[in-house]
Amino acid sequence: MLGFLQAIARSLMIPIAVLPAAAILLRIGKVDFNHPFLIQIAKVCHLGGSAIFDNLPLLFAIGIAIGMTGGEGIAALAATVGYLVFQNVLHNFDTLDANQVVIDHLDMGVLGGIMTGFITVVYYRKYKNLQLPKVLGFFGGKRFIPIITSLTMVAVGVGIGFIWPTVQEWIRQLGLTIMSAGGAGVFTYGFLNRLLIPTGLHHILNSIAWYQIGEYTEATGKIVHGDMTRFFAGDASAGRFMTGFFPIMMFGLPAAALAMIKFVHKKQKKVISSILLSAGLTSFFTGVTEPIEFAFMFSSPVLYVVHAFLTGTALMLTHLLDVKLGFSFSAGLIDLMLNWNSGKHTLVIVLIGIGYFIVYYFVFIGCIKLLRLKTPGREVHESDTDEITETYTLEQRVSMVIRQIGGLNNIETVDACITRLRLKLKHEMILEEADFTKLGAYGLMNMGRGNVHIVFGTDSELIKDGILALMSARGVGRIV
Repeated sequence: MLGFLQAIARSLMIPIAVLPAAAILLRIGKVDFNHPFLIQIAKVCHLGGSAIFDNLPLLFAIGIAIGMTGGEGIAALAATVGYLVFQNVLHNFDTLDANQVVIDHLDMGVLGGIMTGFITVVYYRKYKNLQLPKVLGFFGGKRFIPIITSLTMVAVGVGIGFIWPTVQEWIRQLGLTIMSAGGAGVFTYGFLNRLLIPTGLHHILNSIAWYQIGEYTEATGKIVHGDMTRFFAGDASAGRFMTGFFPIMMFGLPAAALAMIKFVHKKQKKVISSILLSAGLTSFFTGVTEPIEFAFMFSSPVLYVVHAFLTGTALMLTHLLDVKLGFSFSAGLIDLMLNWNSGKHTLVIVLIGIGYFIVYYFVFIGCIKLLRLKTPGREVHESDTDEITETYTLEQRVSMVIRQIGGLNNIETVDACITRLRLKLKHEMILEEADFTKLGAYGLMNMGRGNVHIVFGTDSELIKDGILALMSARGVGRIV
């Protein structure tokens, strides 16, 4: 089950990866130009960015289909066709007034896209090798998947049309409840968001908060859902589930890195300090936090719980101060600068961030000292020789990773998200984290039943491609 949920979480990252492009286009579209030509440029950019946000459910359907079938194009096509069919059938159940004007638009949002993606994956796995009689042979195998998906989504659309108005109202009320919970609601979300990082399931929680909870009606009458989507649509109340991450990712975690560097043993000072500093800067500029979080997540879980608690307080504080800002990728400097003028009291975020820098630095130093926590590089054992200072080329790292996991023939599937190399091994093995740390990994997670995650940071995708290239060259196939 955990492996299945991991696959879902990984797949959700695929459509999210295109959002920075949408944010840049929308930001250009909001610039108040005076020249007619530049006004037209801004208008075109706004339309381009809106196209991505307006079709998020479709992108989620495609993302799920691609992510859970190993990148099969026919699955993406089936998900696209299936969602378009489903959406059109659902429109038949819109509530109309006497003049045939829509009063209440039936819309599942990204949940509809995710559901369509799942149905497509089920059909892909069941029918990809389907054999039909010769007269119908052309429609067999993978070609059958878009057909059966389309027909199924007609029936699903009719069924959903009858039950979704009630469910939609429940979701609307749930969103209102969470949003009306004020500081307690956003604190709980921030706290759980960080606690779920080790499993990668925080993406599922984010997809609800950022793309489903709350609604906003644009000037054109279009209704959008989710904290992130509403923010970029111009909802002044949006941002409560995003703003508080800026002080943590830009200031808190870099301070945590500096605090841990203070305790690094002199024999490993150069290497470990450079790793921690690099991870801290990655968090500051891009908002990618896993390299620094995995540096202490398992070695010092107490510190990680403290970090999760402080994240919750940051979201609660920005909410109580009515500070609002959104992001399209993550809460780093790049998103801060892109969306500066779209936020509310944006400068306050920097002031709060400075406060969290101080808090994180001294809280981490205090906890490490008082509790004698084993942060990276604090203790050196005889086995920790100069090997840790070795540097390897990408090809060498790929080769050594393959050797550590039992060879190419032991790989059932291989994939990667932004920071993690995700492996499904045919035969489970006892893997030592230290062996991968020497190769530049920040952490190792054994999820059971052969599911292994190795956090290589942004190099994860490169290592995955290297493994796939060797599998292809040696004729080792992937099982999806």
